[in-house]
Amino acid sequence: MRKAAFNKQKDSVFSAEEGYVKMYLRGRPIIMYMPQALTGSYKLQAAAELPAHKLKMEWVYPPIMSTNLLCFLIGDMFSVCPGTRSNTAWNELGSLHYDSILYSALEAFSLDPVLLSKSEHDDSSLSLPNLFLSLAVHPDKVTMATGQVAGTTKDGKQLTPHVRVWDSVSLNTLHVIGSGVFDRGVSCVSFSKSNGGAHLCAVDDSNEHVLSVWDWQKEQRLADVKCSNESVLAASFHPTEANLIVTCGKSNIYFWTMESSTLSKKQGIFEKQEKPKYLLCLTFSENGDVITGDSSGNLIIWGKGTNRIRSAIQGAHEGGVFSLCVLTDGMLVSGGGKDHKVILWDRQHHKVQETEIPEAFGPVRTIAEGKDNGLFIGTTRNCILQGTLSGGYCPIVQGHTDELWGLAADPSEDRFVTCGQDKLIHYWDPSSHQPVWSKTLDDPALSVGIHPSGSVIAVGMHSARWMVFDAETKDPITVHTDGNEKLSVMRYSPDGNFLAIGSHDNYVYIYTVAENGRKYSRVGRCSGHSSFVTHLDWSTDSHYIVTNSGDYEVLYWTPNCKQVTSADVVRDLEWATSTCVLSFQVFGVWPEGADGTDINAICRSSDDRLVCTADDFGKVNLFLYPCSNPRAPSHKYSGHSSHVTNVAFLHDSTRLISIGGKDMSVIQWSVV
Repeated sequence: MRKAAFNKQKDSVFSAEEGYVKMYLRGRPIIMYMPQALTGSYKLQAAAELPAHKLKMEWVYPPIMSTNLLCFLIGDMFSVCPGTRSNTAWNELGSLHYDSILYSALEAFSLDPVLLSKSEHDDSSLSLPNLFLSLAVHPDKVTMATGQVAGTTKDGKQLTPHVRVWDSVSLNTLHVIGSGVFDRGVSCVSFSKSNGGAHLCAVDDSNEHVLSVWDWQKEQRLADVKCSNESVLAASFHPTEANLIVTCGKSNIYFWTMESSTLSKKQGIFEKQEKPKYLLCLTFSENGDVITGDSSGNLIIWGKGTNRIRSAIQGAHEGGVFSLCVLTDGMLVSGGGKDHKVILWDRQHHKVQETEIPEAFGPVRTIAEGKDNGLFIGTTRNCILQGTLSGGYCPIVQGHTDELWGLAADPSEDRFVTCGQDKLIHYWDPSSHQPVWSKTLDDPALSVGIHPSGSVIAVGMHSARWMVFDAETKDPITVHTDGNEKLSVMRYSPDGNFLAIGSHDNYVYIYTVAENGRKYSRVGRCSGHSSFVTHLDWSTDSHYIVTNSGDYEVLYWTPNCKQVTSADVVRDLEWATSTCVLSFQVFGVWPEGADGTDINAICRSSDDRLVCTADDFGKVNLFLYPCSNPRAPSHKYSGHSSHVTNVAFLHDSTRLISIGGKDMSVIQWSVV
């Protein structure tokens, strides 16, 4: 008998006699069997190479969203909807110099807006050192300012809040203002309009919400004052008076006049008008009047140069008025939250027309004027709608509103499906960047699989229920329940005759599938894991299944739920997919010191040349396949603001899709 030969590199061990590599995660040994043909030539310490291919960010489906901000630039209009209700950013609209879309691509403690030309899809990025709460567009329609929050770099360095002024063409930072001056973050920022944009005002997130005015080109503070002990939701320079600033927020509106280095205020007088709990947004009419929308649904018009109400429209909306937009023809558009309405008012503030945004798109949060009497509507459900009051609105961007985990690519065409805790399913067309269809479920979803024929889609939910839908009509076909825990994996066999379901109750449920995915009959359940099932793959002949679990077990099964314990049976199997994060072919993707939860998902390209991982640090990583040497090198790509939950190559492997957890985003990458 040949003597056992071991090659050791740190925590990995190779046994040529037994034909396996043993690696360790959190001190637990994991044995992975290699194909018999490799046992004589495999070298554990062989140097792995970087792949020749790279990824290029091609599209971000919903604008990437943190809890603080959702921003987007549509066509030639700019609009921002922060979750913190910082209305300075909501209503800061400005046309840019070319047709493009701005997406906030957040990377952990940084935010990289990526300008994507709709005609060429060329991308470039601006690296900002930490998250921002507010954004303003200069009158030149090129220069922008972002109000940054306090943060920490990955190496532990403290980042102070400041205002960063940058060029939207070159994406170069022009000025950094107020570093060390602001407290917590900058929630409102606005350029002056009447003096060519020479000044910039900002409100920080301190208890006193300090209002300051700056000569931004000289990075010099001109004046500051304690604004309010209550929330400040909007701040803006008057369009025709360089020294007048208006702020509003919780139960207040202030009119600030700057003289020399002093800011003096006049508080808005409500007189007979009931004071609302919040003034949510503000804008300016053609004649210089200030118009505010409040939480009681009222529109209030404040006379130019005064702190008194000229007129009011009681109950313009049911619930809060979250956005106001004065059009180029002087007419006003208002957007409501609770009532989902968009209303057009004439110059005398008489209602002209109204429309209601469908419930599925969510309440209105921002409105921007487009071309040819068109409007762009941003909603709380990460949707951007385009259309007219008379002609209705169509979504041009849709997204998810809660954490995403479910992702599957169509096996034969450029389509993919996502699902998440927001109970939404989107079936996407990557060419048009639009959903083919969307559907709302009764329960949060965790996993999804597409039948090899592409005709049906199976979705696993947190409630232990799973449903099958027609891929063309989105009509439900069948509903089942297995166990009482959430379903983490839905995977059809390559021949389409079986469906394997991995559950958090430690079982794998097997169903036979007939009539092209329309009839299901349970075979049984695979019992043997001691922790929840995390990943699952089928062999190419549909005769075997391999599974991973939360405690790093690697187990093998037949479709009749029998566990396979013979290494000689499984070592030479070919696998239709590589989504299991623990196998000989991919164990090199694990970084040094990994604790077992660092990699959330993995996928292999259809040509068997690349393997990609989604990690817990916001990175998408591209390796050569097979990746069978410890700590293999990779190309690392940023874009997500938190853990990346899943990745999938599209059917021809020319594109990759990644989805995020807390950032709720779907990013499309081209493989180049």
